[in-house]
Amino acid sequence: MSAIKFSYFYERAMARQGSESALRERLPKPASREQLLGLDDRQVLAEMTRCIFRAGFAWRVIENKWSGFEAAFAGFFPPYWQQVPPERLDELARDERIVRNPQKIATVPVNARMIVEVAEQHGSFGAFLADWPADDQAGLQVYLKKYGSRLGGTAAQHVLRRLGWDGYIYTPDTLTALRNHKLLDASEFSKRGMQQIQTTFNEWQTETGLPYCQLSRILSMTLDAR
Repeated sequence: MSAIKFSYFYERAMARQGSESALRERLPKPASREQLLGLDDRQVLAEMTRCIFRAGFAWRVIENKWSGFEAAFAGFFPPYWQQVPPERLDELARDERIVRNPQKIATVPVNARMIVEVAEQHGSFGAFLADWPADDQAGLQVYLKKYGSRLGGTAAQHVLRRLGWDGYIYTPDTLTALRNHKLLDASEFSKRGMQQIQTTFNEWQTETGLPYCQLSRILSMTLDAR
């Protein structure tokens, strides 16, 4: 599949935003390698938990209660949560400081275990992310879905964006733009669809030198004038 030159989408997004400066003001900035290496594993578990609880829920509700989450989960220390006693999870399911969803609460020890195991091999989860190439986000998504809990769909993409790893997000506008220009003809989470999206973004990154997170945002803005 040959991608359309990204300059087409850049010009379209710039026209919708009114100017190049207005467009660039809305672009995210990826973390540097040093910033990824500096990530604390507690922050990683916290962001995984935040994005999992946000999924299918009003984001502002989770944000408004987040200080309660941090207190209830005692700072999200992965070595503790990977082996947390079952009765502690039962207590959390009755804790009014958080959204009391037992299925989502149960993801915390699974994801903590993944973080601890990754840290044992790489030094930290941040080091693992720093070494994972941005041109293989599809592979990273598969990894997180396989070894984590409820990190399929776009949840992993939002986690990576919040941690600063340079990647794209399957927003409705992004997917619509890809489909409208016949760059995606399969389910975005099928093996074929994920590879089509990865190949397209890789070609655009080579063409422009822009970070993947900015390519993704610009593409979405070709349909979103807000």
